[in-house]
Amino acid sequence: MLGISSFLVKTFNNGHNVMLQQARNTFVLKRRFPPSLHKKGGRVPKMRARHFIYDLVEDTNVVKKAEVKVILKQFVSGVGNAGDVLTLRPSIAYKEYLMPGIAVYASPENLANNKIKDINTEKGDDFSSPYVQRTMGCLSRLVLQITMSKQVPWTLEPWHIRASFRKTGFFVPEYAIEMPPVAIKGPDLSLQEKEFYVTVTINKTEKVNVRCRIHHWATGLDRLPWDEFHWKKPLEALIPEQATILEAMPLPE
Repeated sequence: MLGISSFLVKTFNNGHNVMLQQARNTFVLKRRFPPSLHKKGGRVPKMRARHFIYDLVEDTNVVKKAEVKVILKQFVSGVGNAGDVLTLRPSIAYKEYLMPGIAVYASPENLANNKIKDINTEKGDDFSSPYVQRTMGCLSRLVLQITMSKQVPWTLEPWHIRASFRKTGFFVPEYAIEMPPVAIKGPDLSLQEKEFYVTVTINKTEKVNVRCRIHHWATGLDRLPWDEFHWKKPLEALIPEQATILEAMPLPE
């Protein structure tokens, strides 16, 4: 058998070849016609052309590499917390985790002495789920339109908020919704030009404020005109105590 490693070589205008980088590609070859053996101390038989004909046994470019296990040294959004063990493809493990220093190999020694979470993680870096940070970012930029009747009296309740979240693709149970400190009742057309926020608790741990706006709905001539791109326009706070927080919350682009 014969193993051959290939190299990346660049030829410049002056004719000189400069090796830029070794490509870790190995081809395992086997002679189709092996040369005959010779006695010790005897004459070595001459190699013929047929002896230089090879068959490909293995090409490491097409052989699937074994997956690699690594231990996270810090929280990675959408991936995991410090101390979590991941199973990854070798190229991803090396380029995205081991090289930047955010993970180490899950060797028996590292698994047995895994104190990474206690040493390298600052207080407050851990989340209840790898996707919590991303979810909080989406909710903080959301402008939740709450459609209420323009003709029938109502009082805003958590199930109205839950139904409005469902329309935007978020499932938020009622127990996770913290309502504003004052009751909001209608119909009241002055609410059309004001906004407030509710607080959502994710996994009973993390909290995020969500901007909300009331839209009065009716049919026929009582129907209000649709304000295009209303979510991009800042409005007055319905509850003065919430004004400072609403001003600091981002608006969608």
